[in-house]
Amino acid sequence: MSKADRIFIAMCRDILDNGCSSEGQDVRATWPDGAPAHTVKRFGVVNRYDLSDGFPAITLRPVPFGLCVDEMLWIWQRKSNNIRDLGSRIWDSWADESGSIGKAYGYQLGVEYDFGGGRVMDQVDNVLWQLKNTPYSRRIMTNIYNFADLAEMGLEPCAYSMTFNVTAAASAGKRGRLNAVLNQRSQDVLTANAWNVCQYAVLLHMFAQVSGLEAGELVHVIADAHIYDRHIPAIKELISREPGPAPSLVIDGSVTGFYDFTPESVRLEKYNPGEQIKNIPVAV
Repeated sequence: MSKADRIFIAMCRDILDNGCSSEGQDVRATWPDGAPAHTVKRFGVVNRYDLSDGFPAITLRPVPFGLCVDEMLWIWQRKSNNIRDLGSRIWDSWADESGSIGKAYGYQLGVEYDFGGGRVMDQVDNVLWQLKNTPYSRRIMTNIYNFADLAEMGLEPCAYSMTFNVTAAASAGKRGRLNAVLNQRSQDVLTANAWNVCQYAVLLHMFAQVSGLEAGELVHVIADAHIYDRHIPAIKELISREPGPAPSLVIDGSVTGFYDFTPESVRLEKYNPGEQIKNIPVAV
């Protein structure tokens, strides 16, 4: 059993057994038929993934790996806020008629700041500069939850900040081990957990490779980890399945710059997941 499966199953069981229900509360999200979308949640979930011990893609059901990577690059590399630049359709409900999700996600990562010393750049380029020039700094981070722009966002960011931290290398020839903390204010566990974990694990691998570092640990902090009421039967069936071994990430070792990566630069090997869960309703 992969560690990602063990973590996912334990998290879901904890939410179902010990979570707090929103029944009786006035909730924002609704189902397509207009009914309120209630949840069972746990506050302050922390999951740790050591990327040197297998890639954290769950095997209970397939993770659409290519679409995960494409969305991550849409935000972090292309710094786009328009769904017409994206391969999947998951953002359609939050976009306007022009395809824009407003001043959210990729837009925020593309805003340039004066970081001092003549460095005027955006948050992504600042992280890459620091990883190469001051890798042991405790100030390597991004944050896209910009209060000044919240009113102009189609969706306030769920995964909103990354903090990078370099520790001693575990193998010779590397400058250090790149770790990161992903902070997320809210997560729909069934539809988004496996997706987000894969995305940020790939991002960590990419940043490590182009910075001469090795991928270390991804720590995922979720303030509100919830399971929607209409997802509970699917979650129960999913975590009753027998997990398989963790897949391996294959990344194009010839890529030396983050902006040269494409979705085709990475792939999973020996990934044999269970059947997909179809027709999952999405609350908006």
